[in-house]
Amino acid sequence: MSRPIHNVARCHKRYIPTVPTTSRRCLSVKSPFLRVSEEVQQAISEGQPVVALESTIYTHGFPYPDNIALASHLESTVRVAGGVPATIGILDGVARVGLTAEEVIRLAGTSGNPDTLKVSRRDLGFACGLGSPGRRYNGGTTVSGTMILAAAAGIKVFATGGLGGAHRGAEDSMDVSADLTELGRTPVAVISSGCKSFLDIGRTLEYLETEGVPVATFADGRSGSVDFPAFWTRDSGIKSPMILPDEKTAAAVIYAQQSLGLQTGLLFANPISEQFSIPKDEMDAIIEVAIEEAAAAGFTGSRNTPFILAKIKELTKSKSVPANRALIEGNVKRGTLVAKELMKLEAEEKGFTSAFQPAPISKTVVGPAATNFNQSGTSKGVFKASDAPRTAPSTELKTPNVFVAGALAVDLNCDYAPLSSSVSKAPILETSNPARINQSLGGVAHNVARAASLMGANVRLCSTVGDDLAGKTALQALAMEELENTGIKTRHGGRTAQYIAVNDLNKDLVIAMADMSILSEATPEQDIAKADHSDTFNDFWLPQLQDSRPSHVILDANWSPAALARWLEASKSISAHVSFEPVSTAKATSIFHLPTPEATLQAYPNPSIHLSTPNELELSAMHASARSLGFFDRQDWWEVIDALGIPSSGARVALSQATTPALVDAGLPQQCIQLLPFIPSLCVKLGAQGVLLTQLLPANDERLYKREYQPYILSRCNNQTEETLSVGGIYMRLFSAAEKVAEEHVVSVNGVGDTFLGALVAGLARGLSGRPEDLVDLAQKAAVLTLKSKEAVSPRIAELVMTR
Repeated sequence: MSRPIHNVARCHKRYIPTVPTTSRRCLSVKSPFLRVSEEVQQAISEGQPVVALESTIYTHGFPYPDNIALASHLESTVRVAGGVPATIGILDGVARVGLTAEEVIRLAGTSGNPDTLKVSRRDLGFACGLGSPGRRYNGGTTVSGTMILAAAAGIKVFATGGLGGAHRGAEDSMDVSADLTELGRTPVAVISSGCKSFLDIGRTLEYLETEGVPVATFADGRSGSVDFPAFWTRDSGIKSPMILPDEKTAAAVIYAQQSLGLQTGLLFANPISEQFSIPKDEMDAIIEVAIEEAAAAGFTGSRNTPFILAKIKELTKSKSVPANRALIEGNVKRGTLVAKELMKLEAEEKGFTSAFQPAPISKTVVGPAATNFNQSGTSKGVFKASDAPRTAPSTELKTPNVFVAGALAVDLNCDYAPLSSSVSKAPILETSNPARINQSLGGVAHNVARAASLMGANVRLCSTVGDDLAGKTALQALAMEELENTGIKTRHGGRTAQYIAVNDLNKDLVIAMADMSILSEATPEQDIAKADHSDTFNDFWLPQLQDSRPSHVILDANWSPAALARWLEASKSISAHVSFEPVSTAKATSIFHLPTPEATLQAYPNPSIHLSTPNELELSAMHASARSLGFFDRQDWWEVIDALGIPSSGARVALSQATTPALVDAGLPQQCIQLLPFIPSLCVKLGAQGVLLTQLLPANDERLYKREYQPYILSRCNNQTEETLSVGGIYMRLFSAAEKVAEEHVVSVNGVGDTFLGALVAGLARGLSGRPEDLVDLAQKAAVLTLKSKEAVSPRIAELVMTR
């Protein structure tokens, strides 16, 4: 039987655990009917604020294509507020937590289809289990369905529009929404604008009280007692059981609830803004008419609510539609802020003294067998911990031509090693487990810097560590790797970035914990001048940049947008070539969230970023963010796109010839082209398909007219003016994988993409070529060596002799 083939171009940063579970026996659960996106998994593992979003609003609420626009807007609202959106739905019979942009479009496109399900708790098994292999069901999840799947993925905050409730006359009809019972048994905090006005709000609150569900309403600037909201109107005439002054208080309630181990949900009502609120008296009259007409027409049960909603839209002359949009957006923003505050409380709880114990000063450490920190293979004989300098002697420092700024982390890899093969294949919870534990240096920026250094570039790694034991360990390890650490800032009271992976008997990841907050604490909402990163930057890194004036700067997306803005501004001031490593789908969009209009990405011919190396998921995330935030509406973007000479009829045939029809169907070449004005060189890592290189060529570039380059020239500028003289055309080339690696030879995918970028930029910085296409194959060969290595960056890449 043939073995699966792995490819060098694969750009996995880490393998993240599948789905957390509440089981007390096992740390993970694998279900073919539940899929959590890589972005959501990584965000949860790193302690980022994640907000769940339902999908019935797209499948059964808003019509196509308005539903797609709303979905994009709500996800952007979460990201702009500093969170990670997790849209939840059923696609092809699989419950998905964290739908991609393409999956949202597919699901929203089923709106109005009678086969599209509305999925509550009772429907999950049917939606996932019914249907032949060629006819799997799609469906939007209701509040209750979304809560279940969010809880399964470890998401604690869910923002929605309105909640289901007890219908009028429920004492006789027993018509009570499953949303209420779900709140009584699933520990997720739901932020909504109360329940719709045509429901029996009083009985709804009584039912929630019986279920033991904490209910409160945000004061929203009001003092004294406030009403529980009634969806389209701020007041219902029924006082709220509790009042929340702000998001911080709401997070404290969630934190206390989960700390006590209480297994009920929480309902936080967020009143619609005054601007869109419909007066209570007006709304009450409309609802009475709608209810009477529904009864006269015989609409009951599940058919009742859609009829009443349509009638309310008619009677309000569609005023209910913008009100609906406004309250959903307000709830999503409020939910994100609550999730951020909750993250801070949990981070404080998880703060701990590092367990790393560096070698005693008086003892010697013999080679890599003792510490596993010697990744370079260059240190020989005996290394004394006391000999490890905090900075290399100034006489030995070379002026760096590459600055790499981002994450430096200490990694712990814990392989479960049971004493008997008859015991569980996975670690047992709530007890000590025998294991083999390896320590190593990690972090994206560290891996990139290590690769570039081994490939012959003079590199300075710029990062920050805490004054804890992990920080001291990291500095010792850097010295053993012979990476000079004058760019490492020690932050007093800070926690060094750390990553801990726990693997089962088969070395499959069971759970991972990541703490990268030392780099990501600064947020766009903060005053840049007061952010710790900015102080460190101005006093520590900026003078080094100005003194060394490196030709190339590489930034990873672990920085906050505020810090990224500083690095980009300073890099432009010294005319450095800037490369951007997206890190993950969650962090890839950070460059489009720079904190001020002055700091926003600049377009060609003076772009803020010159090169980026995303994988296909990161590319899609970047493209979706740029689109939703209006970057493709900018005049400077349009001037470049217009000058590229792409025919108005499109370029599908040319794109298919330059790449493959499958890539064109997936939209990847098109996404690259639309991002070119802001990132004129994109190397997209495509797994087994290799690397797709897309470049914006300047005018008069010889590749535009030399014969050997013609297969890769997609278009030429055909409307030259004084404003477009710098635009020449598009170079697009699909590189095959340098080597196919059989599964038995794959040791670790960690650091493969980082190695690729480090080797590529090293070649550019050394002047081997000014063109990425001349270096892609070399960078892929370096990545192959890392794929076959147990280390984050293979020391053997130094064997790839690079000559001018």
